Amino acid sequence: MNLAWKDIRFNRTRFIVTVLGVGTLLSATLGMIGIYRGLVHDALLMIDEADADLWVVQAKTHGPFTEMSRVAGTLDRRIEGTPGVRKAHPFIQYNKQFVVGNKRQGLTITGLDYPYDNGSWIPLVAGRYISTGHYEAIADSTSGMVMGDRLRLGADDYTIVGMTSGQVDFTGDAIVYVTISDALRIDRDATSEAVLLNRAAQSLSPQQPTDAGRPVSAVMVKLKSPGDADKVRQIISGWGDVRVFSRAEQHDIMLNGKLYKLRIQLLAFLIIMLAVTSAVVALSVYTTVIEKHHSIALLKLMGARDRIISGMIVQYSLAVGALGMAVGQTLSMLVFPHFPRTVVIFKTDILELALAVLVVCAASSWFGVSNAMKVRAQEILA
Repeated sequence: MNLAWKDIRFNRTRFIVTVLGVGTLLSATLGMIGIYRGLVHDALLMIDEADADLWVVQAKTHGPFTEMSRVAGTLDRRIEGTPGVRKAHPFIQYNKQFVVGNKRQGLTITGLDYPYDNGSWIPLVAGRYISTGHYEAIADSTSGMVMGDRLRLGADDYTIVGMTSGQVDFTGDAIVYVTISDALRIDRDATSEAVLLNRAAQSLSPQQPTDAGRPVSAVMVKLKSPGDADKVRQIISGWGDVRVFSRAEQHDIMLNGKLYKLRIQLLAFLIIMLAVTSAVVALSVYTTVIEKHHSIALLKLMGARDRIISGMIVQYSLAVGALGMAVGQTLSMLVFPHFPRTVVIFKTDILELALAVLVVCAASSWFGVSNAMKVRAQEILA
């Protein structure tokens, strides 16, 4: 006879309520893990999908993702003349507020080096890639736009010719891809007051750069061979006006720079949630043991060994944790796909959390076991 199962059937309602409470806590814990994973995924999305071997940014900066970087729009031509470089593409990305439909929202504008890059690396869910140099855009579905929509960016209207999914920046704003020349035009769009101030400045300095020479955020470099990385980096770094980072270094700058404090905060919340789960299980088990002092005394009077009584309490605690984990995972699958932010949960995350929960529940059962061991068989007569 399994005494733990008999006790659960006898107090079914309380057990179900306890499992639901633990399941809700574990669902929130999974949510924090998933939000952190999603944040990292969004932050590294452009670094990984652009597939650049090296990033050339403004000297003395850690751009272009964690801080502002500005390099000459013609820098890519100079870099392409470097031995070991196969291709160099200018890169520009910035976030601005635009009116989409009747609502103002943030969009991250990213420039494609058309015609060399028409966005063929972007995973489309509908439509096509950019085929002209102006007024076409590829947008993420979270922007709320659909194929064929006209979007006002700056002073011009752009037609949505392609739709993608999962293309957002680390703040959760949708990415909109346009050509480099269009991105520069949108970036310099200004109010009438700013235009007047700019004209006054031009009168003092009439020589203004053309679109081709306007600053961009960085230059992405593709090498002929991975073995050329050190040589190319040494040559470009020697110019003095730029700085060179590898893809791995961009990862490190983003994760241990821009996202460091947020990672620590999420880790702290995760520890708190596990501590609360442990407290809930411990309180439930402890309360159950106190209510059963008479039954435990009777078992001891009948000759039941301490390990049998302890095993019943541990089994009860593990049952709460296992079923709570199942409830938490089910709630996660139902709720998290509707979150406005990217939520990424790996199977290993679920397995590791389940293992941690079982360990926490087993440890929490100690409070009940400790109390049960203090019960004497003589108490049956009380």
